[in-house]
Amino acid sequence: MTGVLSCQQIATMIGSGQITADPAIAPDQVQPASLDLRLGPVAYRVRASFLPGTGRSVADRLEEFGMHRIELGPGAVLEKGCVYLVPLMERLALPPGVQAVANAKSSTGRLDLLTRTLTDGGTEFDRVPPGHCGPLYAEICPRSFSVLVRPGMRLNQIRFRTGDTRLADDEMHALHAETPLVDGPAVIDGGLAFSVDLRPAAGTLTGYRAKPHTGLIDLDRIGHYHAADFWEEVHARDGHIVLDPGAFYILVSREAVHIPPRFAAEMAPFVAMAGEFRVHYAGFFDPGFGHAAAGGAGARGVLEVRCHEAPFVLEHGQIVGRLVYERMDQVPDRLYGAGIASNYQGQGLKLSKHFRA
Repeated sequence: MTGVLSCQQIATMIGSGQITADPAIAPDQVQPASLDLRLGPVAYRVRASFLPGTGRSVADRLEEFGMHRIELGPGAVLEKGCVYLVPLMERLALPPGVQAVANAKSSTGRLDLLTRTLTDGGTEFDRVPPGHCGPLYAEICPRSFSVLVRPGMRLNQIRFRTGDTRLADDEMHALHAETPLVDGPAVIDGGLAFSVDLRPAAGTLTGYRAKPHTGLIDLDRIGHYHAADFWEEVHARDGHIVLDPGAFYILVSREAVHIPPRFAAEMAPFVAMAGEFRVHYAGFFDPGFGHAAAGGAGARGVLEVRCHEAPFVLEHGQIVGRLVYERMDQVPDRLYGAGIASNYQGQGLKLSKHFRA
């Protein structure tokens, strides 16, 4: 096997005991190229974010950094600006040669919920080495909004890989010639470059900025909240906006992206030379995203942007990130958007599913 493991292969891993959970994993947790992970029944408020480190367990470090335990059962508030650690319901017993990488789900990133996965002995967030056996934990830091959570909620997801999955630039050029990856010229250099859209086809609305003082968001309430209670509209009349330090924005890519069924994709990590901002907390793109055969006609990437130390001018067409394509080991037997109630197929500028259309 070489590639990202598909939904049917993840199901085989569950059946063989390489992925276990209590309660048992639900069929709808299995996505075309990833597995949704669920919050367990308790959370721990911790003094600071941490990595366990080689030879150290998360439980060891909790004794050092933990502040208090919170029961999630009746619903518990995770407060803005605080750091929490939540044991997940799932645990892994990976075979040699299979590694895993985790990431926040799209709706999690669009709420500015910094969510990362830890393992015992971990020296990196969101990375699980081949052969790892043990529990999984989610570190959650609400940055813009306080949220109400319950056991079983799915804030992050995990993808399994074997071998070298990434396409080289020449392979991506060939793939784009065969099946266009974007609806225009493809800028390929260490991945498929994408840029920000600050000249919309109609009107001047280019994004949203999180308000600093808002109410609570219950993550179980879908299509419930008025956007104006939590977000300010961002308008660009001359093709640029100024990002304020510490502010969080929802913007959209200029390019409409296609992920063919034989491939998955991941947003490349932020590169500091691009500017004083970070783009995209939720980095997985499943096979079929924006693909015509899965009910899409190209889908623009929603950009979750946080400005850092200094105000920064972001201009229309400026490259803000790269999408790295990965080959699938097997074509999934179901695709993103194709009858699996995917929330963001064919999307443009769009807030998380918790807000009214």
